[in-house]
Amino acid sequence: MREIFNRIQDSDSVDIEVDIDADDFEGSNPWLFSVFVKSANISENSDSFDEFLETKESLIIALEHENKAKYVGTRVNDGWHEFYFYAKNSKNLESVVAQMLKNSGYKYECSVVKDAKWDFYHKNLFPTELEFHNIESDKIIFLLEEEGDELSTPRDVEHYVSFDTATQKERFIQNASACGFEFKDDISSEEFEHGVALVKKHSVTNEEVRKVVEELYLLLKKDHGYYEGWSTILVAKDD
Repeated sequence: MREIFNRIQDSDSVDIEVDIDADDFEGSNPWLFSVFVKSANISENSDSFDEFLETKESLIIALEHENKAKYVGTRVNDGWHEFYFYAKNSKNLESVVAQMLKNSGYKYECSVVKDAKWDFYHKNLFPTELEFHNIESDKIIFLLEEEGDELSTPRDVEHYVSFDTATQKERFIQNASACGFEFKDDISSEEFEHGVALVKKHSVTNEEVRKVVEELYLLLKKDHGYYEGWSTILVAKDD
């Protein structure tokens, strides 16, 4: 399954696409193969961008089928699309790319290094726990927007958190209330008996939700809690 998210790294904004199930191949594909393609003159929502995406998918299919290389993700930074694969061996990888891209008009570079532990994948592509929460938030916000929600309108938003012990939960509730979160209800699940629903009034724009979730996430980690997500009501644009 591919997921898309944004990461700030060394003050640069990096858009990342990652196959979160790719590590099933970790034991058998030790060679990290990178293909950097320059895309500075390609604008999104254009025919040239659609053509570029078709070229990308064709390249992935060619490398996976011909060389048993597993596509693991893409990083987009400073006009470059960086495609990453893990291959069974290092042979013939660059020749496949040359056949696909030599007449495409794109500037490209290739490299291959041994990375048997998949360090690059885990450190530079795979989402952190907080980034996973941001990915799920973006999906909820997209659905709200599709339903005509006025995302900038503040409304009550419920946030759900779980703990291993009742003491951790009670201490967290006190700390969260000082940050503007109100207790709503105790909750429990098969996995965690000590859960809580908190409410805070805020908008559901990507920026605001990300700020609130990060604030709550950092707070709950002091008490070794687990963030379970959020929900809210639909606020239509004509309301």
